[in-house]
Parts: sequence; structure tokens; C-alpha cells
Amino acid sequence: MPPSVEIAVLLLGVLALETRRSAGALLLQETFASPNQTNNFVVDPVSGRIYLASVNTVYQLNRTLGVEVEKRTGPVEDNLLCHAPQLPQAPCEHPKSLTDNYNKLLKLDRDQGVLVVCGSVYQGFCELRKMENISEIAVEFPPQGEKTVFPSMLNIAANHPNASTVGLIFRSHGGGTRLLVGATYTGAGTQFFPKNHSKEDLRFENTPEIAIRSLNIKDLSRLFTYDINPSEDNVFKIKQEVKNKNKLSFIRAFTQKSFSYIAFNNDAKMGHKESQPNSLLARICLDTDTPRKPSGPESRKLTESYIQMPLQCGSNGNIYNRLLSVYWADVQADGGGGVSGSEPYLFGVFSKGDRRSALCAFRFADIEEEIRRGRRSCSNAPSGDVQVLDSVIQGSGAACIQKENLVLQPDQLDCGAAHLQHPLALRRPLRAVPLVEYPGLTSVSVDFVQNHTVVFLGSSNGRLRKLTLLPNMTSANQWTLKLPTNEAVHHIMTFDPKDRNYLYLMTSHHMLRVKVADCDQWRSCGACLGGGDAHCGWCTLENRCTIQKECGQALLPRSWIGISDGPQQCPSMTLTPPEISISADIKDVGILINGTVPDLIGSRVECEYGPGVSTAATVHLDYGPAQIQTCPLLPKENYHPILPGTDHRTVSVAIKVNGTSVVSGSFIIYDCERTGAIHPKTSCSSCLSTRWKCYWDQQNHLCVSTKDESRPHLMENPASCPGLVASEVPPSPSGAAQDFTLSLINIQEGEELECDFGTEQRYEASWVNSSIVKCSGVTLSTNQRSQIYHLNLRRRFFSGRGEDVFVDAPQPMRVEVYNCRVGSGDCSQCWGREDRGHLCGWCDNSCRPRDDCRPLASRCPAPEIHQVSPLRGPVEGGTLLTVRGRNLGRRAAGVTVAIGDVSCVLLPELYTVSVELVCVTGRAAHDRTDIVHVDVDQSGTGASKETFSYLVPKLLSMEPRKGSRSGGTRVSLRGEHLDIGSQVRVVVNNTLECIITEKTEGTMECTMPPAPEEHTDSVSVCVEFENLPCQSADLSAAYTYEKNPTISSIRPTKSYLSGGRTITVTGQGFDLVQSATMQVQGIGKTRCTVVSASILTCPSHASSQSQQTSVQFFLNEVLYRGDGPPPSDSEAEEDEGLPHNAHFPLEYVEDPQFFTANKEKLIKHHPGEPLILIINKGPSELELLPEEYSVTIGSYPCNISFHNDQLFHCTISGLLGSSDGELPVTVQVGNFHHTIAKVQLGGSELAIVVSIVVCCVLLLLCTVALVVYCTKSRRAERYWQKTLLQMEEMESQIREEIRKGFAELQTDMTDLTKELNRSQGIPFLEYKQFVTRTFFPKMCSDYEKSLVQPAYENDGLGPRALPETHPLLQDWQATNSTKPNMEEGITLFSTLLSNKHFLITFVHALEQQKDFAVRDRCSLASLLTIALHGKLEYYTSIMKDLLVDLIDASASKNPKLMLRRTESVVEKMLTNWMSICMYSYLKETVGEPFFLLLCAIKQQINKGSIDAITGKARYTLNEEWLLRENVEAKPQNINVSFQGCGMDSLSVRVMHTDTICQVKEKILEAFYKNLPFSQWPRAEDVDLEWFDSGSNSKLLQDLDNSSVMEDGRKKLNTVFHYQIPEGASLAMSLKDKKENTLGRVKDLDTEKYVHLVLPHDELMETKKSHRQSHRKKVLPEIYLTRLLSTKGTLQKFLDDLFQAILSIPPDHPPLAVKYFFDFLEEQADKRGITDPDTLHIWKTNSLPLRFWVNILKNPQFVFDIEKTDHMDACLSVIAQAFIDACSISDLQLGKDSPTNKLLYAKEIPEYKKRVQCYYLQIQEMAPLSEQEMNAHLAEESRKHRNEFNTNLALTEIYKYAKRYRNQVVSALESNPTARRTQLHHKLEQVIALVEDNIYECCSEA
Repeated sequence: MPPSVEIAVLLLGVLALETRRSAGALLLQETFASPNQTNNFVVDPVSGRIYLASVNTVYQLNRTLGVEVEKRTGPVEDNLLCHAPQLPQAPCEHPKSLTDNYNKLLKLDRDQGVLVVCGSVYQGFCELRKMENISEIAVEFPPQGEKTVFPSMLNIAANHPNASTVGLIFRSHGGGTRLLVGATYTGAGTQFFPKNHSKEDLRFENTPEIAIRSLNIKDLSRLFTYDINPSEDNVFKIKQEVKNKNKLSFIRAFTQKSFSYIAFNNDAKMGHKESQPNSLLARICLDTDTPRKPSGPESRKLTESYIQMPLQCGSNGNIYNRLLSVYWADVQADGGGGVSGSEPYLFGVFSKGDRRSALCAFRFADIEEEIRRGRRSCSNAPSGDVQVLDSVIQGSGAACIQKENLVLQPDQLDCGAAHLQHPLALRRPLRAVPLVEYPGLTSVSVDFVQNHTVVFLGSSNGRLRKLTLLPNMTSANQWTLKLPTNEAVHHIMTFDPKDRNYLYLMTSHHMLRVKVADCDQWRSCGACLGGGDAHCGWCTLENRCTIQKECGQALLPRSWIGISDGPQQCPSMTLTPPEISISADIKDVGILINGTVPDLIGSRVECEYGPGVSTAATVHLDYGPAQIQTCPLLPKENYHPILPGTDHRTVSVAIKVNGTSVVSGSFIIYDCERTGAIHPKTSCSSCLSTRWKCYWDQQNHLCVSTKDESRPHLMENPASCPGLVASEVPPSPSGAAQDFTLSLINIQEGEELECDFGTEQRYEASWVNSSIVKCSGVTLSTNQRSQIYHLNLRRRFFSGRGEDVFVDAPQPMRVEVYNCRVGSGDCSQCWGREDRGHLCGWCDNSCRPRDDCRPLASRCPAPEIHQVSPLRGPVEGGTLLTVRGRNLGRRAAGVTVAIGDVSCVLLPELYTVSVELVCVTGRAAHDRTDIVHVDVDQSGTGASKETFSYLVPKLLSMEPRKGSRSGGTRVSLRGEHLDIGSQVRVVVNNTLECIITEKTEGTMECTMPPAPEEHTDSVSVCVEFENLPCQSADLSAAYTYEKNPTISSIRPTKSYLSGGRTITVTGQGFDLVQSATMQVQGIGKTRCTVVSASILTCPSHASSQSQQTSVQFFLNEVLYRGDGPPPSDSEAEEDEGLPHNAHFPLEYVEDPQFFTANKEKLIKHHPGEPLILIINKGPSELELLPEEYSVTIGSYPCNISFHNDQLFHCTISGLLGSSDGELPVTVQVGNFHHTIAKVQLGGSELAIVVSIVVCCVLLLLCTVALVVYCTKSRRAERYWQKTLLQMEEMESQIREEIRKGFAELQTDMTDLTKELNRSQGIPFLEYKQFVTRTFFPKMCSDYEKSLVQPAYENDGLGPRALPETHPLLQDWQATNSTKPNMEEGITLFSTLLSNKHFLITFVHALEQQKDFAVRDRCSLASLLTIALHGKLEYYTSIMKDLLVDLIDASASKNPKLMLRRTESVVEKMLTNWMSICMYSYLKETVGEPFFLLLCAIKQQINKGSIDAITGKARYTLNEEWLLRENVEAKPQNINVSFQGCGMDSLSVRVMHTDTICQVKEKILEAFYKNLPFSQWPRAEDVDLEWFDSGSNSKLLQDLDNSSVMEDGRKKLNTVFHYQIPEGASLAMSLKDKKENTLGRVKDLDTEKYVHLVLPHDELMETKKSHRQSHRKKVLPEIYLTRLLSTKGTLQKFLDDLFQAILSIPPDHPPLAVKYFFDFLEEQADKRGITDPDTLHIWKTNSLPLRFWVNILKNPQFVFDIEKTDHMDACLSVIAQAFIDACSISDLQLGKDSPTNKLLYAKEIPEYKKRVQCYYLQIQEMAPLSEQEMNAHLAEESRKHRNEFNTNLALTEIYKYAKRYRNQVVSALESNPTARRTQLHHKLEQVIALVEDNIYECCSEA
């Protein structure tokens, strides 16, 4: 991943999920962050790749958004007024500057394998990049040197960042690929055009708004042109004079059926008629794969089929008039009966001026019907509903005119008719009702899932909403995902083509992959299906909520329950019995499973009673919706015991299928005895009322679970239980004796009972009659004000059981006991207790029971008033007056309150007996002051000491009177009596409240709320008292809400860690800001200062570490949310974050560093003198301004002057005194304080002494420095002399190395020449092998791997290779499967190929097919050459005719490009023809020098060290294969015998650095040098043994146990490793073929093995020089001279080869070359081509580059030799030199040119002269007549007769004829000559014979 992307990913903010209805139905999967703004993206439907275009960069991402390729596209030097630089001869006088490249169009063409990338620079220029690797250009356009290029071919997209462009790629049935483009006009008169430029600067006025362009990359001359076919009119262009009324902003282009739709807005209408729709949908008919009727025109005109209609979303003044995004999908609305009833809809997001937006849907059926109605109306009944679009150039002068008796066909209704070839516009809009309305929507995509329409909506504040629509298109559910950094969502969202459960969407700086459902959040089936998410369903056998694709068993019936099935289908279970007694003997429990569950027959079903505890279940019934099974119960002891205090335990049971819990339930194990025990006061009724069956044993007072004969008197009915009937008992005083009479039911008289009050004392109950008992003398006491006792009857008969046994008391009987002496502080409180039944009285100044008071006086003292509050209130009354005191009455009804004569209404609910009362003041007639009276019945009246005042409040002023709409403004109110009353409110606009923060009599401060409505400006502010409506004008004022302040930017955007840096905030409306706070995310807040209406300043907060963060602002304590309108209620619920423009980035970096000029810490200074300090600043990214610095010396400020960013002077003039001592020098920047040094102040005497000492020291230092300098100088001179000697020595070494190499090679070549003369000669391949390898190089390469690899048989004569075979070299034999008439058919086909008309038509017909690839063309040409090899003169005539057609096609374009490549049949035929004709010349003239050159290369390479793994060698011609290290190779001779070869031992020369495999290869070459290479054994197939002096043998191998390790790699064994001496004896033998061998050394892993050097030895050179100290330390580049050494030694052989190729031997002139060159000159004359360069290029392309370069690079085509990779690299350098020699252009070489071109740069001019001389000699040869050439060709045919299997070649050609049968027959029928001779019938006859269709054959005959 590139660093820029890594940083962007690291800076990605925290992602949060939000929802409205539930925990979230969307899940963010992957995120890719782009450093630059994103523009477009496209998804490959096959590979799943994503192509993302941003400003200046294009990315190729994988499905999970990982970067595969990144390509920069800008910035570039450009000017909006300049033509594209790709336009030839287009100078520009305007200055160019670096311009960002915004991507305007990104489209994928899979069929051609290209990505169309169009940018805003170069006037909207487009590139075609390779789909597999976007960093590579697929097609260079315009081609290099192309002259015929027009601006219209280059100006495709809009050339401005803010102008729109849409596109669409489609295929026409008759032509190739086409590109439909819609682009906003950006010329003069638009906002996009540069201002202050004249009309002459117009941007290409001919660029249309909509155009169809060619995108056929095989036809570069027409690429991006409009005139694909002369009969078409493929442009839609607005007239220049009405462009200002038609400002088209394109949204999207898409196809539906065979139509193209373009959605756009006409921005010229925006703002004029807000109630009118400005969104338009245009339709164009495309010529796609469906052919037109024969009677119709060839192709459809764009303007003929163009028709547009307005789209209206909303009605009745609430119209959303701007289209933002569209998406088309097949969904099912009302009326559909299933998926089959679905129909296509167009969904669109529309907006209006106030940021509100809506989603609308339009039926395509309605769109199509409107278009048909409009065309029918235009032709038959013209009306105002349709008109010709006269704003278009093609629409001039035509109108809708009624045509009598004209009936339009369906095709004409859809796509226009010939009588009206103009674009049409419908006037009446297509209307739709908004489905949903939200603020800030930007994009839409739709899917149809589980019979539900699911809509995804992106928004401008970074939200992705998901909606489920009901069939009536109303919203059922919605969820919201919060996206990173609150960025707006791009208007196009795309589903993953491989998995529609993922959605790709793009924001301004991110590419996101979102999973459409987060089903895991629902843990139960009911929650899953009730959640309303159509994507989620319950996976039964996995017991989880999933997407259907993620359910592993989803293919089984009833295994996945979708939302359409409903929660009622969730699995559930019913157990029988549901409750089991702990004493019951039940072995099994029955289970009924309901809901949707797959068949369980055959599955492993278990009942699980807990983790790891399960029993096997038995399935009894499994059909339909219910399944019945039984589960064995566990033994009772295996269950957890019933907990104390409970009578049952719930046992969970789950049904597990194949180990997974599918459904769960529970049953109850109960214990009746516990039921009675845990309810001792109601044991019988509790026992018989439980939900399970229990019985009551009255005799034993027990609850039992079973009824048997031994217990006949068990109770079953709760009504039969004995019980105590509760009755009310009046309260009794504490300590008084009392009797209690109790009623009983169902209890036998005479039973012994006791009254139990919960105390230790119990009282015997005596029977009064059969149902009443009495407890006498009960004394209860309490020391509390009141206490409750519970009375129960205890049965004494069971007292021996050790527990209390009570008579059932279903309703407890309560007894209240009170104490008069507690809680009554005065008379009123005491007597006031009477209402509760407490009989207390006041006597002796205390409260006592009345019986204790004698005499009893009920009158209390008069009331006392201690406090009244508040003391002031409004005259209107309503004040809550609180009065506190003593004896303020016994009850509320007996108390009356008044203020003077104004009553105050008592509030009983707030009355506290005797001590406090609250009343509401009445209305007074005027302001007054009076005392408060409290009148109490039977006690008298009390008066307050304080007075209460009725006052009239007034509001005198309010400041400020205006504030921001977001609220928070602190308002100060001034007036009179503003703090009176019990409740004061400040009400805004009668609905909102201004929150009071401070209140006094004359002033009040409150905080204003946000504006109540969006358009509210002026509101009333009123002070309300006591919740009474504001009616007085004296208490109200006007307040104005103004536009919120806006923040545009902050500067600087970086702060140091210490904080305190002044951040300047720029914006508008800050005059409304009273307080501002800057909050740094995750760090803290600081207070800001308002400087002006447009500037705030805020100090940055300190941070503990460097980090990238963001800041947000609180203006008037209200969070700033950007400059948009405040969020609506629906949006605020989910928008806890902020819109994208409310966060501002701030980066914390390290504190700045300062130091003095010399970094000294102590500076000495003489008092009284000026002090000047030079202070340096360390490197920093802060960009500090001069005013941010301050420097102090002690407490003295320093004057600062700046010289540059890194240095400033600090000056103090004579202020420092000697008494100051040491003063610190402190630099302050914000909160950062740093003492960089100290100034030491001293006396002048000390300064003199110091000066003398310093001078002495300086003198001494100068003397020492002089001595050191002299010593160093002499040493440097000696080192320089030594270096010169080393350089001379190195130069001498190189000179010696070249001389020795040349001398050695001359000797070696002399020996080689002698050996050649003695041997069998040069190993030429036979003619047939040469032909097959040349004609079918790829096929032969495959055959070499399978057939040509020798298979050896061991015999006494040594290895014998099996012969090479090739299908075209074998006899054609009919097999059993061959059809009976095949031979006859092939013979007839051969006759057909001999017909020139047939063959030429056949070739042209095949070449016109798109899928007839270049490989097919080459194969057909080679097969034709084999098939016609016996008739070369006929073959030549065919080739010439085809060449004439090729020349005609090339001459009209760029004739110099002809024959440049092999892309047609005739070009490959020419290659084959040259190979046939030049074989004899090649073998007789060129073969020997070529073979000697190959031998010389091999000899030279083998002369030095060769690394066996990397292949790099000491001697080479190719720099990449050069061994850049001085590895000395010492030669030595060894004596080798080859067992079984029948030869004596030979002496073989090897290098001591050779590996064992290299030694084997040299030995094999010595033994087999006289045999062709195909008959040699391989080095891997032989063993090599060494016999030392003791006759001990050792098997030599590249790797064995003795191998050593070097740098962690195993080193290959060499001759030096085994210490093999000079003249050693070795034996070689063939291996057993079954043995496993190491394989080829060069295929070994370079990470594990090493030979001479490590891989990439250039990078390891430094390490090696330290490790191998014995090697000389030389720069690797010094070894480049070895290239010159190798070149020098090979130069003679190369010159001989070029001389042989470029000369004309008198005994063997190249007749074919003369014949063909004359043919080329004749064709040039016919076409008036006189340029000699053109003829030179034609000749070069036909012979040197087409034939000789192929032979030079592939010697294995000519000789039976081994071509190693290293030799191939050397031959590439030689071939390049030959290519440069044939070129007419001069080589522009410099020091940075590649060495492979520099190596022969000196010889190239000489070689060029030879080539030109050769062409001149050919031209001067005597002309060759047709008869002479035909005779020569006939002789060539005769020499090689019957060497090829022509029938097989004919069969392969026939396969092409059969494959393209219809196209060939059609072409033959179109050719008059072929049709006259019935050639198409003959071809049909051939096919019928070969395919054995006799009937067809006879019928054709």
C-alpha cells in the first residue's frame, strides 16, 4: 500500500453505529481512505474489482478494498483556454500552471478489457487503461505521429471540476463498441468559463451536450468520433443563443431494455419557479444486439429517437424540483401476486431549496406509455403536451403536424418515425407522491428481497439509511448507519455483483463496503423475524439469525425462515406433562414441536437438560407443521435441588439436532410439601391454589401431591380450608388492656388456639360459639407515634412439631397501637390526631391519652406566625404564600388566611397540621402593603410581624435585542420589582422559555432558546409572574433572531504540544457571539475571544502527544453544527454527531526548538554595552509568525528582528546592570517557555584579563594548527600518490584483461574452426522442421516440452534419442471415428481453396469477425501455407492480392505503419513466404557465420565464471546478466571416461569454480559435440565419479552432506570444494531413470542456495567487501568494461554475420527479395507515394524485421542446438543492434541511455550504410519476370513435395469454415463473382460431406 494511503487509513476517525428502531441493521465491513477528494467509482461484475477515481489518482482495489494498483493522473501543466497537448500543431499563448485532474468519467469495458478514464484537464481528455493493471495504457491515443486528430476526438468530458459528466458503454449490432456521453457545457457565458476573456477564447463551441462516440480500439482512426456511420446523427447540441436557458446538469445515464435513459436537471430554471419541476428524463433508442428490420434504416439517429419528459416529485406547492440520484430496480408493488408480478421502477431522490429532500418512484410502464402517447399526439393530434425541442440545432424548422391516416407502428412510437427526425419534449410532467421525506438525502439504491422492497438512502451528513417498504410503497422500518467523518454520500451506490448482501458506496474521501444487514444482533427467532429486516431470517438448524446465504443448511426445506413467513413460524415446543411432581414416577416427557422446522428423520436428535447433559430423543411423528417426539427424563437426583424458600424448580430442555440447539422450552418439578411450608400463615389455601395439583391433609396439616386410599379425607377445594375472617379493629392507646373477638370458618369447635401478635406473649383464645373465639386482656405498647401489629391464630395441637402452625389468614388482621406522647409538640398537633382515630388531649402542656386528662379542655392557644415568604407579589395575585408558625390549626378546613382584606386560598394538599400552610394570594385592586392574618376555629386569630406587599412590576429595557437562531444568547433585562412572587418566567413567543440564570429586584439575566421556527425572525419576550399569561405591555419587548454565525476556516491548523498558540477562527456573524469555546477532540476546551464580527481567537489546549485531531466550537454555549439549517426532530434523534462542516482538523506537533548561534549555554556580557543575541530555530512544521515569538532576558523584554524563518536577532540596548548577575534567556511561544542560555554580567577589569588570556591561547592554537596542517598536508600528498598508483594499476588490469581475452578467444576460435572442419558440419535442422518451428512457434514450444525432450534407451552405442514428431509431419490416416465421406469432403474443400475468389472472400470474411483473434489469423495463414505448399505460385498471387487490400487500407491512414506488426492473415502469410523463399539462402550463405557467432558467444561465456543459480557470467553482452564481482576462475584439465559410450577417455577443460552440474555439461559437450543437441543426454541423467590416487571413488553432486552454509544459504559444491587436482580421473555413467534427481540447478530457491554470489549482489556488495576481505574493493560498475571486452572479442564474427545477411552473392542472389521489393515499389507508384522513407520502412518491415530478426533471436529454428537463457539475452542485444541499423531515425543516446543500446552505438552508423547499400543493390538487380519467379517457386515446391500433411492442414482450415459458416456464406453471397459460380453452395456441400449429412449433401447437390 502506498504511504499516502497508509497515512490516510491511520487518520480514519472512529466509526459508530446508530439506529432509530433497533440496534442497527447495517454493518460497516471495510473502508478505504483516499487522501484526495473522490470523484467516481465502478465495480467489475466478473472479478469484483473496484476502480476508484479521485483527484489526481486512480486506484484499483480488490473486493475488500485493498489496493492492487495506484496510478497518479495529476496535477499537470494546463490552462482552461488551451487545446489538449495531444492535438498536433496546437500551440497555446496562455500561461500554463499545475492543475488538479478531477475525474469526470470512469467506465469499464470488459469486452475490450479497457477502463475509460476521463479527467477535467486537457479539455476533458480520456485515456484507455488496461483493466487488469490500470497503471498501463491499453491503447495509445492518439497514436504516435498521428496527424488527423481533431479537437472533437479529444474534448469528451467536462473540463471543469464542478461541471457534470455521465457516460454509458454499449454495443451496436452492426458496429463495434460505442460510448454515450453527456457533459455540461462549460464555454463562454457559463460560470465555468474564465472571466475577463474575449469571445476569441471560446472553448470549442462544437462540443455537444450529448454525443455517441466510437469506442472500437481496433479502429484508432475513428476512436471517440461522432460519425461512426455517415448515415447517423449522433450528437445533441444546444443552440448557442439559448445555452443560457438550458444549463444541463447531468445526474446519470443507464440502460433499460434497449433504451438509454439520461437523467439531468436544467439549472437555468432553478430559483425562478420553485413550484415547477426542473428535473428531466431523456430517452434514446440504442442499436444493441437486436438487429433492425431489413426495411428500416441501417442505424437509429440519436436525435430522431430522443424524447424528454419532466419528472415531478410532490404536488400542491410542495414540489421537490431538483433530482440528485436515480436507481432502477424490479420491485413488487400492490397488485402483484409474487415475485412474478414484479415490474421495473425508477427511484429518484429529489431536493428543494431548504435542504429538504424526498424519495419518489416512477413506473417504467408509465414512462413508456407517456412517450408513446406523446409521439402519437405529435403525429395525429398535435397539442400543447408535446413539442419539437427547438433549442437543439437538429430541431430547427420542424413542428408537430397532423398527418392524415398515419398509423405509427410500435417501433415508431418507441423510437421515432422518419417523417419527424427531430428531438421531442413532453410538456406535462410525470408525477409521483414522495414515499419518504428526510433532510439532506443525496443517493439511493434499491433491492427486492423476500418479497420486500428495501431502499438504501445516503445523506449529506454521512448517514446511510435502510428502509423496508410495504407493497403500497409506505415505509415500514428504518435503520441508520453513521459513516466515517460525516462526509456526504456520492449519488451512485452499487451492490457487490458477486454478493448483493454488500453495498459499495463512496463519500468525499472514503470508499466503503457495507453489509446490508447485521442479523447477529437478534438472538431469538421472534426478535429476528419481528425486527422487520427483510434480509434477515432464522436459520433453524444453526439456531441463529442470518442472511439466507450465510445459513449453511439454507437449501433444505423449512430450514430458513424469512420475514415473509412471519414470527408465528418460529420453532416452539409444548411439553406433556408441563409440571411433574418430585414424587411422581414418570420416565418420559412428550414434546410437540410447532413452527417451521426441517424434517428430523435421519438426524441425531437429543434432549439437552444442561451443558453436557442430554438424552437421545425418539421421533414418533414427522409430517406437516408439527413434529412429535419423546425424551427420557433424567433421574431425580440429577436435577438441581429445589432452593430453600421455593416449592418448585424450572427445568430447561432444548432439542438439539446434530449437536445444535434448535428449540427450547421448560417443565416444572414441584414439591407440594414445600408449598405448604413456605406459606405458614396461609398453608392450606396456598396448597390448594397452586397451578399444579396438590391436596391438603387437614389431620396432619400437610400439603401432599397424591391422593390415595390411606388418606381418604384430603381436601381439594380452597374454600374448604379452615381460616380466620379478618375484621377491622379501632386503634388503641399504648399499654391499655383490650379484648379481641375473632370469627372463624371451617374449623372444629373446641380446638385449642392462641392469639399471636408477633411478640413473645401469646394469649389463649376461648370459644364463644362454634365460629367465634375471644382473646382477653391483651396489652400492646409502643414507644413510636403509631405501630401496626398483625394478629394470627396459632394451633396448639401441633406445637410438638417444632414449628408454628397457624390457621389460614388469607387477609391479615391489623391492630394499630398509638402513643400520644410521641410526635405532638403543641396543642393543635395533639388534637389534630383525632382524625386518625387517636384519642389524645392537650393537658399540662403536653399531649396525653384523653382518659388521663382531667379536666379535658379542647380549646388551643391562638395561632403564632413565625415566618411569611415571599413578602412581595404581583397585584394580579397567584403568589404561593408560605406561612410557618405554631398552632396553625388542627385541620385545613378550620383555617382561613387573608392579607388585609384580600383572601388567600389555602391549599389542603400542602397543609401540615399546626406548623405550615401554603395559600394562593388573591387579586388586589392596586399596589398595597398589609399584614397576614391566620384565623383558626376554636383558637382565635394570629397576625404576622412581617408585611406582604402587592407590587406592579415593569420591564424598562432588554439588551441585546438580537441574537443567533441557534439560541444561547444571554439577555439582560432591567426593570422594577422583577424578583417578586413565587414564580417568575421569561417567555419567548408565548411558547418557549428563556432560562433565568440570575435574578435581582432590578435586573434579570436569562439564556435565549433556539428560534421556534425556521423562518421566524422577530419574537416577543415577556416576563410572566405566577404562570399568568403576559398581558401588560410594560412587561414585554421585541427580540430579533438573526442568521447563525458561520465558521469558514481556522488558521493555523497546527499547534505545539505545550498549547497556547493563538488559533484564528474566520467566519461571519461573530458580533452575535457573547462567549465562544474551542473544544479539541479528546484533549480539552479553551475559552475564545471575539475580536470582530469575522474573527475569533482561541488559544490551543496543551496535548500530551503528537496527534491528528479535530476541533469544534461552542458559540454562546451552543455546539456549532455548520452553516446549514438546524436538524429536524426526526434527524436529531439519530444525529448525535455533527455535519461534515462542523469539524476542523488540528494537528499537534512537537514544541519548537531554539538555541543560540553557537549553542552555548553561558553568554558573558559587559554591563552598559548593547546586547545582541543570534537565536536559531530548529526545523519545524509550525510556520510560526514573527509576532508569535517573545524573548526575555531576566525580566527585560528583548527587541526581535527576523532575517529568515530559521534565524532572528534579539537586542537589548544598555539596560542591563552588573548587579543583575546571571540572567536567563527565555523564549516564549504561547504556553511554551524554554530557557536556552544564561547571560553572565561581569566587570571591565575581568574582561581585560580574560582578553589577554584569550589572545595567548589563540596564539598557541594557531601554532598548533600550523604544525597539524603541515603534517596533514604531507600525509594527504602521500595518500594521493598512492591513489594514483592504484588507479594506474586498475587501468592496467583492465587493459590486460581485454588483451588477454581477445588473444584467448582468437586461439579458441581457431581451434573451433579446425574442429568444425573435422566434424560432420553445422547441425542444420531439416527443412520441414525449420518450417514447422517458424510457422507455429507457440505449438512447437509446447511440443518441445512434451515430445522433443529426448527419451533415452541405453545400449552399447550410447544414448539414442527418439525422433521428434509433429502432427503436420505425420501421414493423415482415417481412423474408425472418421466420418465416411470426410476424405471426399476435404478433397472438395481443397478444390474450393484453389479458387482465388473463394479464398480471398473466405479470408476477408473471417477477419471481419470480432472473436477471430490475432492468434487465429496467424494459425490460418500458416495452415494455408502448408495446404498450398505444393502450389507456391498460386499462394504468392493470393498473398499479393491480399497485400494490395492491406496497402489500400493503410495508405488512407498512415502508410508508414503498414507491416509493422503481424495482426492480419496476409502479414503472417508474408512471414511464411519469406521463410520458404529464404531457407536456401539462409542455409548456404548465412548459416555458417551465424553458427560461428553462436559458438563464439558460448565459448566466451564459458571462458569465465558462471553463477549456476542466477546465470550471471563474467563475460556477456547483456548488462543484466553480468557478474559484477571479481570471481577469478582458474582453468584445469581433467581426464574423463564415459562408460558405455565406446570412446577413450578425453581431457576436458573446466574451471575450479564450476559446479558439478556445469562440469557434467562440459563433459557431455566434449563427448557429443559432433551430434545434434537433441541426441545429447541431460546433465541430470548422468552420474560423475572421481577416483583419487588410492582408487577410492567418490560420487560428485551439487549438494550432499559436505555442502557448506554461507549467509544462511547452502552453497553448491564446486571443483574447488572437492579439491579435485589437475589431471584427475573421473568416470561418467548414465543414471537409472527411476532415481530421483535434484532437478535443474537454475530452478533452485535463491533464498536457500547460493553458488558464487547472492541474488541482487549489487545490494549486498558492501557486506561482501567486509566479509571477503581477500577480494579487491572495486565499484561494481567497473566491471561494465567486460561488456566491451566481450564485444571486442565477438566483433569479427558479428561483422561476418551482418555482411552475409546484407550482401548479394553472385552465385545465389535472393530472387524473392528482389521480386517482393519491386512489388512494393510498384504499389507505391500506383498510389503516388514518393516519400523514400515510406518505401524504406516497408522494405524493412517485410524482410529484416519480419524474417532476419526472428532468426537472430531464435537460432533453434535453424540449428539443432541448445539456446540457453544467457545466450538468449546476448542475442537480444545483437538483434537490437540490427533493428537500430534498419531504422531511419537517428538514435538519441546519452549517458543515461541503457548499456544495451550504447554497446553498439559506434557501429550503428556503419551498419545503417550497409542496409541502405543493400537496398540499393537489390533495386539495381535485373527485374524478375512473373515467369521466372513462378519457375523459382515451382522448383521450391518440387524440392519439398509430400513433406507435410496437407490433409490435416485442410481439416484445420475447414474447422474455421464450419465455425464461421454463416458469415462466410453471407460474404460469398454478397460477392457477385462468387454468387455466379455458386461458391456458397459448394461450401455447403463440403460441410454436408464432412459432417456426414447425406440428405443435406443431396439437397445441396
